[in-house]
Amino acid sequence: MARHVLAIDLGTSALKVALVSTAGEVVAAEQETHEVTLLPGGGAEQDPRHWWDLITQASSRLMASGAVPADSVVAVACTAQWSGTVPVGADGQPVRDAIIWMDSRGAPYVRRITGGPVQVQGYGVDKLARWLRATAGIPAQSGKDSIAHILWLKHEEPDAYARAHLFLEPKDWLNAQLTGRAAASFDSIALHWVTDNRRPDRIRYDPALLRLAGIERSRLPELLPATGILGPLLPDPAQALGVPAGIPVVVGTPDLQSAAIGSGATRDFQAHLYVGTSSWLTCHVPFKKTDLMHNMASLPSPVPQRYFVANEQETAGAALTFLRDRMLYDGDPPASAYAEFDRMAGQAEPGSGGVIFTPWLYGERTPVEDRFVRGGFHNLSLASCRADLVRAVFEGVALNSRWLLGAVERFTRHRLEPIRFIGGGARSAVWCQIFADVLGRTIEQVADPVNANARGAGMLAAVALGELTFDQVPERVQVARAYPPDPARTGLYDGLFREFTGLYRRNRKAHARLNSGRTE
Repeated sequence: MARHVLAIDLGTSALKVALVSTAGEVVAAEQETHEVTLLPGGGAEQDPRHWWDLITQASSRLMASGAVPADSVVAVACTAQWSGTVPVGADGQPVRDAIIWMDSRGAPYVRRITGGPVQVQGYGVDKLARWLRATAGIPAQSGKDSIAHILWLKHEEPDAYARAHLFLEPKDWLNAQLTGRAAASFDSIALHWVTDNRRPDRIRYDPALLRLAGIERSRLPELLPATGILGPLLPDPAQALGVPAGIPVVVGTPDLQSAAIGSGATRDFQAHLYVGTSSWLTCHVPFKKTDLMHNMASLPSPVPQRYFVANEQETAGAALTFLRDRMLYDGDPPASAYAEFDRMAGQAEPGSGGVIFTPWLYGERTPVEDRFVRGGFHNLSLASCRADLVRAVFEGVALNSRWLLGAVERFTRHRLEPIRFIGGGARSAVWCQIFADVLGRTIEQVADPVNANARGAGMLAAVALGELTFDQVPERVQVARAYPPDPARTGLYDGLFREFTGLYRRNRKAHARLNSGRTE
């Protein structure tokens, strides 16, 4: 009988529960959607209890479908949005809503702990040297890292901070619900910036960095490798999920890292591009390195003895959602809206009639760190039509990815081609070709791209169970179609890219002036 993993993928706007065979096949999946609460001053929160309710609903539906026998499920593995903070009490339950990766309210407190009289890129040189030596990075000035969330709670909500027994990443909170044991993986803890990452197989908390950050070691969980077994699945969550109690729960990895596995890109310098609510373009590397100018670092990977180039674009698929909900439809949008966008983008001429869309609707992390930069449509004319606007959004996200690709290729000193493409955006053949043409790289559209994260979580669990190796992963992930770039469009997109990056440079000072009076 085939053996399966129940894979839980907690995204920002949707969560999925899938049954993944230990050979790496997604057999069946269920999905639920949820919302982000945006708050004044850059706040972004979600209710972890609501996460759990939706997960159990989706899992119970999945198991009731009879896609596989319940006794064929031999493990549970979670992956989730990264750089979030769930403050939990001694009972393991949240003392308030989770602060997620979009939240920037902790920025002033990050500057307090990382500043100094002599600065480079806004960081005190002595602190910069200490952080880079141990971690390969330093808390981002945007205030969107996990450490910034904890500092914000410490200063702005001292009662909640005092009631918090532990601060957990979303993936690690889900695991604690499943097993009763709180632990972080070597990779999920990285954006707290308090670990010594110089040996990727032996990540440990660094007492000096804990002191600099002002965080007590007792408030953070134990550390384990992603391929470790956290413990047996407890009876109550097993019943709620519809799977056997006592099966192993794998420590697991956050979404960026599970996406790499689920895309099949586990070898060094094998790149993958993800487009969902946010986006990233990244790969594994055999070295620890930092690019402070572009807010990138190689951080611990779930693949033993390897690092992972960590980067993220804040707004990708979310730009299409914004276009749908705020600009093109009154009231509830039709269920076919995204399919209609795909049709319109395919009908519009490449270059969108000269319209350029900058997708910085919630600031940006990479290839520039600028939480105040804002997006928009540029070069509109009376001749511009709806199809031009839609295609401009598709192209704008791709142009931002080209900006990032240049930084990643300089970081790795490798030309990254082909590039595996996953996430909801990869369902669009039009977007696949746009990315190929804008990036000038062959795009490999992964089969079943929406379930790539769940597939990655399931395959990591199969490695933990000894039924798969990371070397086998690339051959187990199927490519639906390859999209080579069209040489006839090279000149067009070269010109648009120069204008795109120029828009950022020309408007950076204006963004700073507009936001200089904000209270942080």
